[in-house]
Parts: sequence; C-alpha cells; structure tokens
Amino acid sequence: MILTVTLNTALDVTYTVDALVPHGSHRVGEVTERPGGKGLNVARVLGALGHDAVVTGFVGGATGDVLRGLLAPLPPRDALVEVAGNTRRTLAITDRSTGDTTQLNEPGPQVSPAEWATFLRTYEELVAGADAVALCGSLPPGIHVGAYAELIRIARTAAVPVLLDTSGEPLRRGIAARPDLVKPNAEELARLTGSRDPLRAAGDARRRGAHAVVASLGPEGVLALTPDGVWRAAPP
Repeated sequence: MILTVTLNTALDVTYTVDALVPHGSHRVGEVTERPGGKGLNVARVLGALGHDAVVTGFVGGATGDVLRGLLAPLPPRDALVEVAGNTRRTLAITDRSTGDTTQLNEPGPQVSPAEWATFLRTYEELVAGADAVALCGSLPPGIHVGAYAELIRIARTAAVPVLLDTSGEPLRRGIAARPDLVKPNAEELARLTGSRDPLRAAGDARRRGAHAVVASLGPEGVLALTPDGVWRAAPP
C-alpha cells in the first residue's frame, strides 16, 4: 500500500468562460469539481495505474463532504481526518479565447492541536502498513512548519520510504529529517539553496539530507540526482 498525505486538501473547482474580462460579468459555460491537493492527485493516478493507495490528511465542513463524495467512487481509499473547519476550495477560471487559466487558492481550515494529535495517531497506524509514503503540498493554518519533518521521522522509524513534495520552510526543515526523495520544482529548489543552477542546487539539497532529488524544470524537463548518478529528461 502507498500512503499519500495531503494536509491541506482542496475541492478543485474549474469555471470555463468564453473570455475573461476584468471588472465584467461572466456567464460560466462549464463547471467541474474534483477532489484536489497534491497528495490526492498522486493517489488518483496510483489508483488508475492499479496500485493500492490510501489518502489521509484533513477534511471538514460542507466542502469536505463534497470532496469525500467525489472521492468515494475512485480507487484510493479514504482515511481522511475530520476537522471543525471547512475544507478550502481552489478556483480555476479558464478563458476559452486565449486558453489561459487564472487560479485562486483559499488558505484552508484552521487545524487545532487536538486535531493534529488525532491525525498523528491515524498516520502512525497507516504508516505501519505502508510500503511507501508521499507527503505532499502546503500546510493549513495552525500546523507548525516542522510538521513534515515530524512525519518523515515517524516513517523512518517504521523503516518506510518517504517522499516529500512541498516548498519554503516546510521543505527546508523536512529535508533535514532525511527523506528518501524530494520533488521540488526549479523555483522551490532555487529558493531553498540560493542557486539557480539546478544540478548544483540538487547537490546542495542532497547534502542537506535528501537521499535523492527529482526536480521538475518546466519546459526544460526533469533532473534526477541520486547516489547512483545524474539523469536528465527533456521533452522532444
């Protein structure tokens, strides 16, 4: 089983309009909703590929009910933890005339210390039966910036490989806890290390504690740096 953790789950809502005009009124041509957040996205792909995946993290309120309803028929198993607050929404507005998308992201619900403690108990139980763990995305309000480092240490104590995909201070502290793999993008890697050279920055990230680094470089492809060597893949 692969466990994916999305502490800041979201209901992804997409509006499609003929043309997005500032200060104007728009008729929405199409509305789509799906369960979102990086870890849920990972779990959906794993499930589609036939892997056994479990999702955990926080969910709450009416928006959380909608998210769980959309998640129910999908392959990943739901082990989300209820909170008093309302799950956030991310709103994407797609302009048909240009193909551009405008993204609006809510911050997420406030998570209390008691809710965090409940999640930790759930996480420890799930990790005990996991073959790998993926820790993904931003932190909701109320969660300390060392949360991912704490979750990495729990996984390492259980001898379960752990991947980290986040940014900023949670990434910096998480790397220090020695995850097996980190997956930053080029900008996140540059902010972490101060270097705009992806290979040099990936090497710095490994020295800080990451066993392996796979960095997405946008149109330039992907860079992987492991103890066995360096690989770079670029689109044709």
